[in-house]
Formats: sequence, C-alpha cells, structure tokens
Amino acid sequence: MTAVPHLPPRFWHLGWRTLWRDLRAGELRLVIVAVMLAVAALTAVGFFADRLKGGLERDARQLIGGDAVVSSDQPAPAAFAGKAAELGLQAVRTLNFPTMARAPDAQGGAARLVALKAVAPGYPLRGRLQTAPAPGAPAEPTRDIPAPGEAWVDPGLLDALSLKVGDPLLLGDAQLRIGRVILVEPDRGAGFMSFAPRVMLNEADLAATALVQPASRVRYRLAVAGADPSVDRFVEWAGQQLESGEQRGMRLEALQSGRPEMSQTMDRAEKFLNLVALLAALLSAVAVALAARGFANRHLNDCAMLRVLGLSQRSIAWAYATEFALVGLAASLLGVALGFAVHFVFVLLLAGLVETALPAPGLWPAAFGLGMGLTLLFAFGLPPVLQLARVPPLRVIRRDLGGLKPASAAVLGVGVVGFAVLLLAASSDLKLGGIAVGGFAGAVLLFAGLSWVAVKLLRVAVNENTAPRWLVLATRQISARPAYAVVQVSALAVGLLALVLLVLLRTDLVASWRAATPPDAPNRFVINVMPEQEQAFRQTLREGGVSRLDWYPMFRGRLVAVNDQAVSVDDFGEDRARRLVDREFNLSHSAEQPPHNQIVAGRWQPEEAGAVSVEEGLAETLGLKLGDVLRFDIGGMTSEARITSLRKVDWGSMRANFFVMYPLSRMSDVPVTYMGSYRAPDRPGFDNALVRAFPNVTNVDMTATIMQVQGVLDQVIRAVEFLFGFTLAAGLVVLFAAVTATREERAREFAIMRAVGARGSLLRQVQRAELAGVGLLAGFLASLVATGVGWALAYFVFDFTWRASPWVPLLGTLAGAVLALAAGWWGLREVLRRPVVATLRQAAE
Repeated sequence: MTAVPHLPPRFWHLGWRTLWRDLRAGELRLVIVAVMLAVAALTAVGFFADRLKGGLERDARQLIGGDAVVSSDQPAPAAFAGKAAELGLQAVRTLNFPTMARAPDAQGGAARLVALKAVAPGYPLRGRLQTAPAPGAPAEPTRDIPAPGEAWVDPGLLDALSLKVGDPLLLGDAQLRIGRVILVEPDRGAGFMSFAPRVMLNEADLAATALVQPASRVRYRLAVAGADPSVDRFVEWAGQQLESGEQRGMRLEALQSGRPEMSQTMDRAEKFLNLVALLAALLSAVAVALAARGFANRHLNDCAMLRVLGLSQRSIAWAYATEFALVGLAASLLGVALGFAVHFVFVLLLAGLVETALPAPGLWPAAFGLGMGLTLLFAFGLPPVLQLARVPPLRVIRRDLGGLKPASAAVLGVGVVGFAVLLLAASSDLKLGGIAVGGFAGAVLLFAGLSWVAVKLLRVAVNENTAPRWLVLATRQISARPAYAVVQVSALAVGLLALVLLVLLRTDLVASWRAATPPDAPNRFVINVMPEQEQAFRQTLREGGVSRLDWYPMFRGRLVAVNDQAVSVDDFGEDRARRLVDREFNLSHSAEQPPHNQIVAGRWQPEEAGAVSVEEGLAETLGLKLGDVLRFDIGGMTSEARITSLRKVDWGSMRANFFVMYPLSRMSDVPVTYMGSYRAPDRPGFDNALVRAFPNVTNVDMTATIMQVQGVLDQVIRAVEFLFGFTLAAGLVVLFAAVTATREERAREFAIMRAVGARGSLLRQVQRAELAGVGLLAGFLASLVATGVGWALAYFVFDFTWRASPWVPLLGTLAGAVLALAAGWWGLREVLRRPVVATLRQAAE
C-alpha cells in the first residue's frame, strides 16, 4: 500500500495555531497594547463628540425658543407671521433691549442695567421656563408668562437693587410688581446684553414703559414651531425673502448663535482632545512598527524550517496575514470597548455643558475605531512580518542569510498615506491634523538624519587610547550597528517628542489657555461716559481702588466705500459680512497700540494721519487688505483713512476691543463718548454708588460670564488631562519597544565578551553608557522639535500666545537619558543574567 504524503496545513489553520502559540509566549503583547491604546483614545473622543453633537442638535430648538427664529432690528413684516399661519405653524413674537431698572427711592433708589424681554402668550414655543417664588426656592417649570402689571427677574437683580419678590420695580415710566425669579430661560442666548440680569414682562405692559422710541436699539424675534416639513418650508421661504435683499437687518437664527460665549472655549477643548488622541495614535504606529519588526526577527528561523518542510511562501504569507488580522480585530475590539467605557468619564467631567441627558452614541465611532486599528496594524505591523515568507530554506544552516530588509516603499507608502488620511479625518481640523501628522513625519526624517550624523561623529570623538574602557566598548557597540542605532534613536526621539509635547500641553499651553481669559480679567464694562465726565469718572474709579483700567474714546461710523467704490450689502454673499456692512461700527482712536492687541501685518505708527488699524477677522470677512482706503460716515461727516496695520484681537479676553482704530491721540472733529473695562473692587455698594454719581453711564457686570467661562475651562482641562494617560502609556510602550528591539543582538554580543573574559560589572557599565547616550541624544532632538510643534499648535490652531521655557531642551535631554535607562533596565535586565553557553548555543542553532 502506498503511503499518503503529509499535506501542509491550510494557511488559516496555521495562522490560528501560530497566533495561539505567540499569544501564550507573549510575542504579541506590545502590538496588542499599542493598537488597543490608539483605538481607545480615538473612540473615547469619538463617542463623546457624537453624543454631545446629538444632544446639542436635540436641544437646539429649546436653545433658540422654537423650530426656527427670524431675528431683526425692526418688527418682522406681517408676511412672515402670515406665512407661518398659512403653513399651520405656531408663532410667538418677543423683543429684547437693554435699559436701566430702578428701585423706588424709598428702598434705596439703586439702578442697574438689565436685559428687558417682552413676551406674548404662548412663549416659549420650545423648552420651558423654570421660576421660583423666591431666591433659593426649588425650581418650578411653568408654561405661564408674567401677568399684566408683573415682572419676573433674575435673582441677581434683587441683590443688586436690594429688593425682594413683591416689591415694585421701576422701568421707564412704568412701575411693575416683582412676581417671581427666573431660574432657567431656555432661549436666553448670548450676545453682549444677555450678560445683564433679565427682566421679563408681558408684552401688554411694554407701551406703558415708554422705553421703545424710534432710535431705540431693540431686537425683535419671531419664533415658529410645528411639524418638521412645514418648518422646512417656512425656513426655505424666509431664506428666499432675506436673500432677495428687500429685508434689511434680518436673519434666521440657529443653534450656532445660541451660545457663542462658549464657542471659543469648546472649540479649543475639542481641539485639545483631538490632539491628545492623535498623539496616542501616532505613537502607537511607531510602537506597532518596532514590535512587529522584533516579532519578525524572532520568527526568521521558524519560517526557514517551515520552508524546509515544504510550506510555500504564499501559505506562510497568508498564515501571518491571518494571524495579524485576528490580532488587529481583537485589539481593535478591546480598544473600542475601552474607549466606550472611558467616554463616560468625559460625560462626568463635562457634566453641565448640555443641560439634559445625552442621547446614546451612534455606531460610527466604533466603526471608525475598528478601521483605524486594522489600518494601523496592516500599515505598520504587517510589512516586516510579510518578509518572513521570503526567508530562504538555506537559513537553517546559514544564519547570515534571510535577514529582514527595509519594507517595500510601495507597501509602506500606501499604508502610511491611508493612516494619515484617517488621522486627518479624526482631527476634524486640517490645521491641527496637518501640524500633528506633518510634524511627526518631518520629525522622523530629521531624527534619522541627525542621529546618523551623530553616530558617525561618535567614533571620531572618542579617543580609544585615553577614554575609559566601558566608554570605548559602548562607542564600538553603537558605531558597529549604525542602522540599528539610527532606528533606536529615532524611535526613542519620537516617543520622547510626544511625551515632551504632552508636558508642554499640560503646563505651558494650558497655562496660556487659562491666561486667554484669566480669573482676574475685567468684570465691568462701562459705556456712554460723556467727555465732560471723563476726569471725574476716572478719579472716582481710582478712589474706589481700581488700579487697571482699559479706557478708550468711542464713536460710531458706517463703512460707505472701499478704494472709492461704494459698499453695499449686495456686494457680499456671506451673512456675517452683510450684517457688518449693514450697521455702524464702534470706532476708536489711540496713539499707543492696545497692549492686548497683536499686530499681525503692517505697522502701528503713533500719530500717523490718514491711517487706520483693522481687526484681522473683519478684514478677512470683508476682503480688506493693507493699503485699502476706507471711507466712513461718522455722524454725517466723511472720514477717509488707509489701512496700515491688521490686529489680532482675542474677543474672549474681556478687554476693551474695537474693529477699527485710528492711531491718533486726539480727533477733535468727531463726537465721542468714552468706554472702559476694569475689575471692580470686591466691596458692597461700589456699583450702586457709581450709578448714583453718574446716572447716564451704562455699567455691565460680567462677573457671572467670567465665572461660567472659567468653570467650563476647568471642566474641559480635566478631561484633556485624563486623556493624557493614554498617550503617556503609548509613549512608554514606544520607549520599551525601541530599547528592546535589539535585545537578542545585545545578548549575543555580551555573551561573546563574557566568554573572552569581560566581567559583568564592565558590561553593565557599557549597557548603561549606551542607553544613556542614546537617551541624551533622543531627548535633546525631541525637545527641540517639541518646542517648534508646540509653538505652531499654539499660534495656528489654538490661537493664543505661547513661549516655551529655555529649560525645555535641558530637561528634555535629561529626561530622555533617565527614561532610556529605566526602559533598558526593565527590558534588558535578563540579558546579562542569561548563561553564556545557552546564548552561544542558541545563536549557533
């Protein structure tokens, strides 16, 4: 009987067997941890962002008080309400404007700027008011509005005016009774005047106040609500009316305008979270590449034996591809599960940013995380492993054959491009993704080039006749393997780059973020100070203890021409540009450049006649540039000036800022009032005394707004710091993988030196010197690049000023040496303990 030849196992069966064996041996531990960390970091941010977006979209109707809102500076034409009725929609009109509220003289006569809101029955169409019978009482949801003759107020107004519920409140010519306090107003919105305490009254009482006059700056809002198809038709119709140009000063409101005082802070928070997640993914890519290369090196002999036993290259390639596909899928699923669990921590840390419970997340973050994990593994892990299929059978007797070569440029290039595209998509910001991905790619090339030069110079710099023996041997170890040294230094430098960047983010960048809106920022704005009151008003502030005061003249002007070409709203398609051209600007003049404004183009020349400085955002919106001649209509007087500088203005700084400024100390031909910002002394009665002394001055208290922004800032910084842990872990994985990448080569070299008589103490000195040298070089390079990347992120992405400490390179260099020594001690501690005979026998097999 003829014996049946033994057939090689199918590749999927072989892949499963090798996977089980390698898992038990711990061969894939670093690969799994690296992929899991990257996927967990990205999906944690993705799950939270998905839920937050869903919650905001769900609550958008409550934030604007309806399904759609038409906002205007004049009552909306009757056609808008008629169209809403035609479509079967509910409609409610409200109006808002700033005014002064007063307490009766018998109760102190204090006055305070308030944001007055007149409402009609049916308000609000979406959401619900929450009021209380007295400050400190439990909130009571209500569908009612103030009864005629009654006003509802914010609790803070009662304290400011020394009143209580039931007392009279004077508004213009009317006297209303305070009925309740407002705790939650769903469509409060933002804007400058929404920071003032709210006073809400019935629309029927508005005429009695006599506050609305032809020149009054009132904002009218027509809110509609109903079935979605009808709302969509109304929005489409209203949009057509507004685009026709026949309706001036009108716009459709949406969620984006609901809370703009938080937009900059939340935008920076999202960018910080995305940046930290990107760092984790980039580090994981390096860790996977190093771990996979080490894995392939350890399996060269096994694959040579499989070739001798008749297994084809194709079967070996498919077997390892199957193994890594299963590993990638399992690690990605673990990462998705970990990310899903971690995102609940973000929900807790950022509680309160969305008032109601967040909806469940969608499946997209999980699918994206799986795709990222598999791409990460196939792009950086599989190329060196696939070389195992090309190991020649002759390696069984000749160990010098079949070593790993650099991966195919085409395979690696496709993988890197795919990975970079996914990272750019995950960043949600091209600048952020470009700086992070491009910065790391450039850093790898820079590290490789500089480390190659350093290795070449090292052999020349060390004099073997006079240098200590351990230093000579360490130098020979490094220079004997220049390619390994370059890979090791580059990998260490990339890991240290991310760690140093994390430290800079945690300290300097976060400190700069806080400094953008510091706790001691001005908390009072005063406007309408007349020229004859200027000296007395400033003297009163100084006597009251105000030490720092932003003080500027202010006058209003309308832009009527640019370069002798008349300006019209029809010249612009963007809604914001049309609104800016359709209204007057607040202008100012000062010989000295405002210290909190940065000149980004041109120059500020004090007392330069015919010159003007423009805020860069306004210039971009209106298409203005240096050298353009602007013509303003200032109270019937024409003023022309050339743009000589562009300024960067941080509107979240709570400082006095202007779109347009003349670099002149005096402009005697324009009618001015004065405005200022300052931090009020913490003394009861200061504001009331100021209002009594200067009753025409409008005083806006920004304390609650600053506290709110700072509170949100504290929350998002805690969330960013929590995510740092993932990137820190990924960086440590890279360090460990880089140090242990040449473990077997070190073991053989040390075994040979021990065989010829080298003592263990000498070899320990050699190992420490080598690790410390590599760590010093990597730390120095990483610190320099981290400083540059940190500056680019601060300036181009997060939009604040940042200067790195000069100690960063020194501390980064020392940290690199310490971390390399620590990782080397942990990963290479058994190399010197391994018996010489066992190592040499293993090398000869």
